[in-house]
Amino acid sequence: MADKQPHLNGAYYGPAIPTAEPPRYRPQRERGCCCCLFGILWKILVVLIVLVGLAILIFWLVVQPRSFKFHVTEADLTQFEYNADNSTLDYNMVLNFTARNPNKKLNIYYDKVEALAFYKDARFSNDDVITHMNSFRQYTKSSNPMSAVFSGQQVVTLNNEQVSQLNEHKSEGVYEFYVRLNFRIRYRLGDVISGDFKPKAKCHIKVPFANSASQPFQTTKCDIDY
Repeated sequence: MADKQPHLNGAYYGPAIPTAEPPRYRPQRERGCCCCLFGILWKILVVLIVLVGLAILIFWLVVQPRSFKFHVTEADLTQFEYNADNSTLDYNMVLNFTARNPNKKLNIYYDKVEALAFYKDARFSNDDVITHMNSFRQYTKSSNPMSAVFSGQQVVTLNNEQVSQLNEHKSEGVYEFYVRLNFRIRYRLGDVISGDFKPKAKCHIKVPFANSASQPFQTTKCDIDY
């Protein structure tokens, strides 16, 4: 008689079925999005830079802005005496200038102009050429005169070499000066007025003493430095 087999209920008693793993987090996509955003912002920045550059180029071609021109046209020196004992300088000099606006579309407002006079790198005088009392507007393609008066007494320290050169100039009847003018100006295009600009005019001049036998003063162009 065959052996009796144990009764099976149909359930599976094999090895355990592994559970499915949850999907892993992939940060590569986030980095990819950041790179895309950075690329878009960079392209926008490049476009803005190009547009601004084109706008400046078009403005320059249409308006053609140019710096004003500045000349010393006349100089009158009637006193320039140095006393080495007490280092005092007595002086009297008048300079006439001409400022020209070469622009076709830009007007210039001269709000303030200060003139400083130097001899051998030593400043001996200054003068307020333009203040709020006499400021003016210079129209296109026009010229305007200005004047500076340097007169008085000032303590100036000169070494022996500089005193020797001063005596040479005195015997020659011609003195060398450096005059710097500090400007505060604004430009106007139509109804639009710019902010302040502060250029400097640098003038190296040779001024004959009054009634000397030397040649008369020659008109001198000044360098403009913004």
